[in-house]
Amino acid sequence: MDTISTYKAKHGFGQFSPKAVLFDMDGVIYDSMPNHAKAWHQSMADYGLQMPLSGAYQYEGMRGVETIQLLARQQWARELSDDEARQMYAHKAELFAACPPAQLMPGIQQLMQQIKDDGLQICIVTGSAQRMMLDKLQSDLQGLVSPQLIVTALDVKRGKPNPEPYLKGMQKCGVEPWQSVVVENAPLGVRAAVAARCFTIAVNTGPLPTESLAQEGASLIFPRMTALSQAWKDFISNAHEREI
Repeated sequence: MDTISTYKAKHGFGQFSPKAVLFDMDGVIYDSMPNHAKAWHQSMADYGLQMPLSGAYQYEGMRGVETIQLLARQQWARELSDDEARQMYAHKAELFAACPPAQLMPGIQQLMQQIKDDGLQICIVTGSAQRMMLDKLQSDLQGLVSPQLIVTALDVKRGKPNPEPYLKGMQKCGVEPWQSVVVENAPLGVRAAVAARCFTIAVNTGPLPTESLAQEGASLIFPRMTALSQAWKDFISNAHEREI
């Protein structure tokens, strides 16, 4: 059974008719995860919490406040208030802002242009709330990204791996799960997209094993964004041929 048939059977959908593509931001649109890893490691160390560089990839997709509260629960055995966690996250954001500007992932502009040319909507669904990156999105991807179709940590009560961010993205696009494709790079992000019943494509741009993405239910996995861009035409053509 091919990936589209498997997806439809898993969720009980009679059709798969893509109308919107929902993109995560860090590690998908921008090669920003190394900067995040450094900022997380240093900022948490400043407060006495351990956050190895790999932890940024492990918890990627969660809202920053929730990540800090989880670390405090695990290492300090106590609950941090939202205000305490926000103060600590602000320090992390300052360190991230001091890093060299992150570059666009190779292949992302070509992929988005293909999607736009195919008449599909593009929505950004990120666990970030950092204004610098969100403003950069619209500047670097002018004509491809709309401010009306961006979901951030400020728009949801529960971040990834909860499906709420992707449910919110679909709501903004006015589409159903069987009309949606998600592009993710993080296990928790894949889990959120699968829970929202979207067709989920993972691109493994980080150091985590590919199995970590497969185990969360990704329908397709690519080793880099350029590979997905090259495969997009065949993928969308196959999807359209199967519409009933």
